[in-house]
Amino acid sequence: MSCAAWDRESASNAGMLAPFMRLHTNHRDGSVSASRCADLVMAGQSHRTMLCDAYLPSPRRVVYRMGMPATISDWTVDMLEALPDDGQRYEIIDGELFVTPGPGEGHQDIVGALYRRLHQYLIGHGIGKAMISPADVRRGDRTRNRVQPDVFVVRLVEGKRPAYPYELHDLLLAVEVVSPSNPILDYQVKRDLYLREGVGEYWVINPDARNVSRWRGRDDPGDVLSKEAVWNLFGMPAPFLLDLAEFFADALS
Repeated sequence: MSCAAWDRESASNAGMLAPFMRLHTNHRDGSVSASRCADLVMAGQSHRTMLCDAYLPSPRRVVYRMGMPATISDWTVDMLEALPDDGQRYEIIDGELFVTPGPGEGHQDIVGALYRRLHQYLIGHGIGKAMISPADVRRGDRTRNRVQPDVFVVRLVEGKRPAYPYELHDLLLAVEVVSPSNPILDYQVKRDLYLREGVGEYWVINPDARNVSRWRGRDDPGDVLSKEAVWNLFGMPAPFLLDLAEFFADALS
């Protein structure tokens, strides 16, 4: 189902989501898994959980194929740059336009807190550099593809960044803070794009549920983490560790 076409009422609790998902439970550790993991967990869970094959309804259609004018069906980067700055985020994937509301204060608090930690972890090692959007990342036909991950780490070559705008395969880590108005863009559309194009690891941070969804490759069904997120970067002396309770408490205080 197209992200752009989804326009159902938002479910208010986990019970209302039940008709849309298929769960497979590991009774030994209480986790839920499957061959394909779509999305997130509800707030308040303290163990690793995955909701599988789930279609997540959104309260209104805010991620959509634009038509300005209506005859436009194949967007380019030049068209994006000609749009007025109205505070929203405009991204295109293979000519399809996706629009999300401008980030709120809590979203930016999460982004800033993660960027600071990644910067401190990476500095001085010459392997990667933490970046924050707005910053363009493109793929394939660079005139018809532009995305802006909230936070990402770009690979350094001989201590230097690749040419800007970056290619998706230059990213060692991409992180999105989920948009509550339409999570499908972050959990499904961008997940498929990033992992298909060679991004080393992809995280989606959910400030309401206080968890991180993580994928380590295209065939990884994914994990939803509520205690600690770990990123193992080749060449670094130690992994990047993110204590989620401490992180959310600090970022949202």
